[in-house]
Amino acid sequence: MQKRPLGKTGEKITHLGMGGFHLLEIPQEDVNALLNKYLDKGGNYIETSASYGKGESEKKIAAAVSGRRDDYLLGTKVDERDKEGALNTLDRSLKNLKTGHVDIWFMHAVQNRDDANEILAPGGALEAAETAREQGKVRFIGITGHGQPFGLMHAVKNYDFEALMIPTNYYDHFNFPDVPGKLIPLAQLKQTAVIGMKAFADGYLWRSPERALRFALSLPVATVVAGMNTMELLEKDTALAEDFKPLSHEEAGEIYREAPEYRDYVCRQCPKCDQIKGIPVKRIFEMEGWFDRQMWDGEVVNPEDYSLRVRLGPWYQQQEEARNTFYWDDIKLDETDFSREDLRGFCPYGIDIPRKLRIAVEKLSSDWNLY
Repeated sequence: MQKRPLGKTGEKITHLGMGGFHLLEIPQEDVNALLNKYLDKGGNYIETSASYGKGESEKKIAAAVSGRRDDYLLGTKVDERDKEGALNTLDRSLKNLKTGHVDIWFMHAVQNRDDANEILAPGGALEAAETAREQGKVRFIGITGHGQPFGLMHAVKNYDFEALMIPTNYYDHFNFPDVPGKLIPLAQLKQTAVIGMKAFADGYLWRSPERALRFALSLPVATVVAGMNTMELLEKDTALAEDFKPLSHEEAGEIYREAPEYRDYVCRQCPKCDQIKGIPVKRIFEMEGWFDRQMWDGEVVNPEDYSLRVRLGPWYQQQEEARNTFYWDDIKLDETDFSREDLRGFCPYGIDIPRKLRIAVEKLSSDWNLY
């Protein structure tokens, strides 16, 4: 497999990594086979978290490949925000993983500015990371987050992390435009390695695996971590990675126009709506993306699709931030705004703007909750 620089660390990492969450779902003998097969194919990055199964994922990884520790870079995550709690968790992780050090230790799920300030504060988890690095227990310090990067932007501006782990998929590309538009460029400027996750949008892109993985690998990422928990998935994903060719601008545009998961509902944040007077349409649809990833469109298509959208819509838990921002932006619409003729028929992606606007405003301005 291709290897890419891991930011400013001097290490090189294979562009397809092995995620540890879904290893919880399978027996140890399957974990053994999968992880060893991944390493035999040349893969060299395995990541997990102390919170995955309360350490069970870490233990499974250790049982499978701790004897091959020199063959891979290892990352794990910590949820605690204080120094003492974080250090205690790290010691448990090292014991679970049967190793003296992890290569990347991530401050996990930094979702908002409060989370960021907790880890950055004196006595916070970053102090634990610095201490652990001095002790040789941690080589590089990372941070993770999901959705709109309220906390990640603040944290990355204020600390030189070596790694940043974020979702990278074409479905969420337009739900959280500050990720490709601001966060990734900031990481590039600081030479912070970007590690992609959720290339398949938590399973929502299961119908389009080739398109999804190719899109994620075409972004400026060091690696994309996939949750390969069957040999079939491992073989398929590694084959796609080995045959990878970056998307051209035209091919990316084709995805934005034609990917079926967008339905006729997901706003692509194109400039067309800028011509609308008096209604910040793009901004409202962006906040709807924060709220529920524009999953709910008022239509029940089939039970499978319905169940996925209801489960995955609130996955990043940023409904409060979306509604607060809508309130702070002081957006006021009335019935006449939803029936304006200049809202109809011009969206290049076929979105019924008045209908979508009504749904988005209901989500953001009321107690509406499908979830």
